[in-house]
Amino acid sequence: MDRNPFSEAEIAGRLVRVRTALAERELDAAVFASPENVFYLTGLDHWGYFAPHLLIVPLEGKPVLVTRSMERVTIEKQVTAAEFRGHSDSETAADLAARVLAELSLSGKRIGLEYWTAGLSHGLAVALQTQADARWSDVSGLVDRMRRVKSAEEQALMRQAAQVTDAAAGAAIAAISDGASEQEVAAQCVAAMIRAGGHAPGFGPFIRPAARLGEEHTTWGDGIYRKGEPVFVELSGCISRYHAPLGRLVRIGHISDEDAAMAEVTARAFDAVVEALKPGARARDVYAAWQTVADEAGLSHYRRHHCGYLVGAGQPPSWTGGNSVTGLRHDSDLEIETGMSFHILSWLMGTGRGDDFVSNTVLLTDAGAEVLTRTPAGPIVR
Repeated sequence: MDRNPFSEAEIAGRLVRVRTALAERELDAAVFASPENVFYLTGLDHWGYFAPHLLIVPLEGKPVLVTRSMERVTIEKQVTAAEFRGHSDSETAADLAARVLAELSLSGKRIGLEYWTAGLSHGLAVALQTQADARWSDVSGLVDRMRRVKSAEEQALMRQAAQVTDAAAGAAIAAISDGASEQEVAAQCVAAMIRAGGHAPGFGPFIRPAARLGEEHTTWGDGIYRKGEPVFVELSGCISRYHAPLGRLVRIGHISDEDAAMAEVTARAFDAVVEALKPGARARDVYAAWQTVADEAGLSHYRRHHCGYLVGAGQPPSWTGGNSVTGLRHDSDLEIETGMSFHILSWLMGTGRGDDFVSNTVLLTDAGAEVLTRTPAGPIVR
């Protein structure tokens, strides 16, 4: 990326909401370290998040973004809502952040810090808390909760990402055939993703034979696809860090009667979830809608850990929005709100009565739940 994906008004509104939340907690400032949250509050979209980024947000005055000095050009080009302070590689972000906190007259003040994020190692947190004179408070989840409901600008990015997803999925499906190499299918998929205007996704695409289905987060290898073995496809296009995943099961040559019957169940269960996504509903109610369809199909023995999860902005190595997953689980009280977006999975694999799954990105709008990814659900036989 060579520009900020958000308007200045969008970023300003987010900072106002964050500062309001900090004031309600009687905090004088906060240090945010989650890559997704730093991105959300500044619009900084680059691959430099492998190194710590510490965004200091005082109640008044301009936020300060602390990271490596070599990122100066990128940050000064993309970020207008925060001042850049760069540290040399002979010191850490914590060393410089401690000095900045003192410069901002925050010594001895109540300061929030994100304890639960992959963006802040234990050592860096200890170094910061040791060097900075402050009364620290955990603000993990504060910005994450704000990110759950997508603004109009975010929704536009997700719709664009969904178009990239469909282009990539279409290319992958078209390339799958008896004798096709796993690398060639992946190459066609990634090429289509880039040609459709997509940016590098948080992770994936995941494309592998059903024999490796249980590996969860592995992708193509050096094998050859053969008739009779399904191919698992799960991928997401990405626009300015926003993702719209989908998943399909592709059969080569034919589909069994059992699998075809199960595909009808997964489709009904998916539709039930979409119908249940209403403002004010709880995540457990949405899961129950999915499970009810499975139960009525004689699959009451079958349970899933969730039938989907929140999705949107994601930094590598994930498209889930951080190092945790906010799922539509049977035991979750999460309240569904307009503007939320989900990767909905209707998964019925290993049932003993046929296998199928389908997944799509769904956005809850004022007009209801909208399925953003349009790749035909199938059953898909190549």
